[in-house]
Amino acid sequence: MLESIQDKNIITDRLILRKFNISDTRDMFKNWASDSEVTKFLQWEPHISEEYTKSVIETWIRDYKTEMSYHWAVELKETKEVIGEIYIFNIKQKRRCCEIGICISKRFWNEGISTEALASAINFIFKETELWRIIAMHDVENIASKKVILKSKMKYEGEFKCKTNLAVYSISKKNKKNYL
Repeated sequence: MLESIQDKNIITDRLILRKFNISDTRDMFKNWASDSEVTKFLQWEPHISEEYTKSVIETWIRDYKTEMSYHWAVELKETKEVIGEIYIFNIKQKRRCCEIGICISKRFWNEGISTEALASAINFIFKETELWRIIAMHDVENIASKKVILKSKMKYEGEFKCKTNLAVYSISKKNKKNYL
């Protein structure tokens, strides 16, 4: 189902979304993975070493051969700096759906980068794969994520309690007319 996206980049006005490389370790560690403010609402703790970040990227690179998840590095076109990640996971082939998440360096918050990356990834997924429903969730206290998700044309579905209260959103290919 994801073979059609394996070697394709997503290019926007300011960004290139591409596969991760081991050489992205330093940017990932310094720009978001080690920052407790960035990871505050995520399901993982801040990274404590570049070596740990490298091992995470190595796992993602191995995962490109599977259809379990897919991680794009969010790279600034102008500087080639990797400033975040966008990823799909919980891919359900029979149901043709997945979840999507995004994490961006706080230096680039409130600049529209997250919305640009998320909206273009959603558009790309619908165009290039057989997936037809994408789900996003965020901690209800994370108002910034709510704004990014809504600006990306996803619709609120409700809340559920996991470790925290999570707001759930989705978008379907059939409801995607005039998406971007």
